[in-house]
Amino acid sequence: MIRIISPTISGFGGRGVLPPVLPVLAIAFLSLMTVTTLLTTTTTTMFAVVNAAPATTKTTARNIKILNHSGAKVELYWIHPDTRVGSLMSTPHILSGADFALNSYMGHEFEVRELPSSKSGVCTQRLEDQTCGNGLFAVSENNDQLLTVTQGFEVEFLDDQIRAKLKAIAILDSCQTKAANNTMNTLTLMDCIQNGMTKTLAKANEEINFQTKIRTGMAEMMENYTCADLKLNTSESIRTDTWRGARDHKRRNVNVLLDRPASKIIVIDNFISEQECTAMANAAKPKLHQATVADGKGGSHMSEHRKAMQAGIKVPWSLENSNGNGNGNGSDIAILSRKVYDFTNYMLDLNINEYGQEDLMSIQYFGRGINDTQPDRYTPHCDGDCTGLPHKTGTRMATMVMYCNIPEVGGHTNFRNAGVHVKPKIGSAVFFSYIDPDTRITDTGLTEHSGCPVLEGEKKIVTQWIRLGVDDDSPWDAFNSLGLKYSDEDDD
Repeated sequence: MIRIISPTISGFGGRGVLPPVLPVLAIAFLSLMTVTTLLTTTTTTMFAVVNAAPATTKTTARNIKILNHSGAKVELYWIHPDTRVGSLMSTPHILSGADFALNSYMGHEFEVRELPSSKSGVCTQRLEDQTCGNGLFAVSENNDQLLTVTQGFEVEFLDDQIRAKLKAIAILDSCQTKAANNTMNTLTLMDCIQNGMTKTLAKANEEINFQTKIRTGMAEMMENYTCADLKLNTSESIRTDTWRGARDHKRRNVNVLLDRPASKIIVIDNFISEQECTAMANAAKPKLHQATVADGKGGSHMSEHRKAMQAGIKVPWSLENSNGNGNGNGSDIAILSRKVYDFTNYMLDLNINEYGQEDLMSIQYFGRGINDTQPDRYTPHCDGDCTGLPHKTGTRMATMVMYCNIPEVGGHTNFRNAGVHVKPKIGSAVFFSYIDPDTRITDTGLTEHSGCPVLEGEKKIVTQWIRLGVDDDSPWDAFNSLGLKYSDEDDD
């Protein structure tokens, strides 16, 4: 038997009944608490991890913890959806008082079966028909799922959503009790609920911030080790989609490495052609100069944190459909830039066009040997705002990095806070966005990235930074590196 621990509200008129003033507040509060998952930890006495049958996509994967408090040994079986035949997942069994961790997928069904005592040969939880105790459960769509097999062989189910609602109900119950005893009026009742919300959310945010500090601190320590691992391959994708170019109609694999509302990291196969790379290299050759970084004051300067050569290439949009030689093929540079905007709109659906956007940038790194103490590299940085604050109109919100030439040693792209690593491949591209296209809130640092040191050979990339809120009247260079428009700056 499975028992889902359900939130109920006591107080006015018996359990589950709300006074007229509370329903809207309760619904709003439950929604907030559902979003804010209360983090819990469980002490592990016996720990094993198994995988229950493959899934078609990693977005359905869920982790489940099973606690055996039944007083008997149990086994866990995965139930085949068609044959209903069970496959043993726990080998050999789960002792009473032990934990068992399971990696499974939404919708998968499992059965917990009691084992007879090794001494008596009899089950302690025998049912009326003299069979041993058992319980069925299915994996839900929520996170932090915990199943406890209790005395009497009931399977109690909890997840992050239920925990949040239980906490919300506890606050509402407390406030309703005070109101029922005539110790508060409607306004103070609302204050009571709001204060409870504030304390709970503050505690959850404190835990989230603490874990964020640990995560970023570990990422900082691992940065050099990750870049030094020259055999490290591109991170495993969570799924692979396909995208067809609007002009060439070619289908390309789109490997999704990170997919969060405000933080996406995508690797696209065969994005930039050899011909497009050659056109960019030829245009950049007479213009190459030392790369710069933002100086934190609205301008830019050269820095030891970024050692590379670069050249901005203005896109000849007038030649997009004809290169001027009469063959009608169009400018390779314009075709490439259009491809970038097409893919950006495919990913973010923000109707981005070329007007007011930055030039394409040719960037080159040169290796001078493994023993070089100051190799060409770009230390961890964000291309745009990664503060979690609203996007500033006219600033960057996505980047496309296209690999034309890869070094013999080094030169990988590393997203340390996201745990994502990209090993460059000629012709491929990495696209990453740092804005939620619906809320316009920026990334919180997951797309912070670095260009690992180039030790041997040359790394040549083409980069397009994509902005939101620019046009011919307010182009990219109308804004300083802080995202402030020069005209507004002058008014101050």
